[in-house]
Amino acid sequence: MRPDHAAATYGYLTTKGRISGQDHTVEIWFAEHEGTLYLLSGSGGGSDWCLNLEASPSAEFTIDGKRYPVSGRLVTDAAEDARARQAVFEKYQPVYDGDLIEWRDASAPYALDLARA
Repeated sequence: MRPDHAAATYGYLTTKGRISGQDHTVEIWFAEHEGTLYLLSGSGGGSDWCLNLEASPSAEFTIDGKRYPVSGRLVTDAAEDARARQAVFEKYQPVYDGDLIEWRDASAPYALDLARA
């Protein structure tokens, strides 16, 4: 990933629908840390994109028109969980007109590991 992509406001996650088998794309906030993209699901992991990633981790993440193959996963490690929450929070809180603390703390963290070429 190019460093300037990490500053983009939104990314687009495309997963394979677990029921339909069709591509499913959502616009979403993200933060990058050491080659891993982090997302927070405000629905606690109940969103279609979360359930799709858990059913089939292979996905695609698009930033500024550049597509990246990724492998998605729910973050379960405590240290990585804290890192994911903090990375996304620190990126968006300064530019968001509201308090994101409750959202940060209640959301389910997901990681997108960039596929290696």
